[in-house]
Amino acid sequence: MAKRASQPNVIVFFTDQQRWDTTGAHGNPLGLTPNFDRMAAGGTHLYHSFTCQPVCGPARSVFQSGLYPTTTGCYRNKIPLPDGTKTLAHYFREAGYKTGYIGKWHLADENPVTERGRGGYEYWLAANALEMTSDSYDAVVFDNDNELVKLPGYRVDALTDAAIRFIDAEQEQPFFLFLSFLEPHHQNHRDDYPSPDVYRDSYTGRWTPPDLAALGGTSAQHLGGYYGMVKRLDEALGRLFDAVKSLGLADDTIILFTSDHGCHFKTRNSEYKRSCHESSIRVPTAAIGPGFNSRGQIRELVSLIDLAPTLLDAAGIPVPDVMQGRSILPLLRRETKEWPDDVYIQISEAQVGRAIRTSRWKYSVSSPDPIRDSPSSDVYHEEYLYDLQADPYELTNLIGFESHQEVTAALRERLLRRMAEAGERPARIEPAESKRSGQRRVSEAEVRL
Repeated sequence: MAKRASQPNVIVFFTDQQRWDTTGAHGNPLGLTPNFDRMAAGGTHLYHSFTCQPVCGPARSVFQSGLYPTTTGCYRNKIPLPDGTKTLAHYFREAGYKTGYIGKWHLADENPVTERGRGGYEYWLAANALEMTSDSYDAVVFDNDNELVKLPGYRVDALTDAAIRFIDAEQEQPFFLFLSFLEPHHQNHRDDYPSPDVYRDSYTGRWTPPDLAALGGTSAQHLGGYYGMVKRLDEALGRLFDAVKSLGLADDTIILFTSDHGCHFKTRNSEYKRSCHESSIRVPTAAIGPGFNSRGQIRELVSLIDLAPTLLDAAGIPVPDVMQGRSILPLLRRETKEWPDDVYIQISEAQVGRAIRTSRWKYSVSSPDPIRDSPSSDVYHEEYLYDLQADPYELTNLIGFESHQEVTAALRERLLRRMAEAGERPARIEPAESKRSGQRRVSEAEVRL
């Protein structure tokens, strides 16, 4: 049954802890993602896409609400979405959509998640902490009645099967489906990246991203399995495309692919994310379907917080003023040239930190106090400055260099403005101790390059 053009179906294909450079569209040579690459070529590829909170729960709170974690209060894991928080499910339901959630939720303080904690989703086949209730070949979730359901197959396939069943059952009305995988996140209870058996040894030692090649971490141990998980996720994406096409829904369905954060394999701190580096914050993002077909590669910087308003806008649903991101549709249509040349990142748990990423520069600050249960700090110390033009793999920290003091000062003021725009309380940034360098002085004007 054909859908009204003003009410396209919307599917979010959400992976967990996936680096941007796992995809062929970003230069990975292993052929892991032919379906994502085709999606990026035929739809819209958000080439510079970043999370604004590189940890699972807070990132999910951003996507569901369109608000920064310091606004919702979900600034670290294990803080549930507050009662009364309007999510994408609420907005789509009010517009006449059937809403469904399948997979990892990570926004409740209970497992199974009762109806009160499900963010307004009607159909439910999920677990709060999927990594704690299931394993790679033991996919365990809970249904609407909080009954335990064991799905057959490798976990990616099991959730994809469930998604296809939902699409088939609900095709007579517009639907919004959020399909949230655990892969390629590690399996917590044994610190392993368990790929499907067929790929267990296929990618070990094949190709290592330059940052990991330089810094090591656990990449030699884990990267092969991680790639195998990415390969199976892409196969699942292809199956989803095939299902939508076979049901005659391709022209009426928006599919958005993205991830909550990246993975640095213990090169930047003692675990896998929660840092300002590209390996933590940069993710693969593409969309296809009405409004996104053949829009090409978008080079402007886009944040996770922009995706909720984008999906509402694409579905013809008014974007609420309370949302702190912006729809990218005017950018795709070339209706505006006013797009910020930076993305803002809040960092929690491993540190209380803040960062800003521009086309050229990465600037990050951190609270000097020990880790504490607080969303922000009154004082931050400068921690990192990277020139991404000269040092794309962030191997040379320029913070404190006399040659870069003017750039640092300009970025410091820009970061303070972004913190204020996000609604944070006023804070002070203490400059780093000055260090001599052999480089020429870099001018403030170069901060815009």
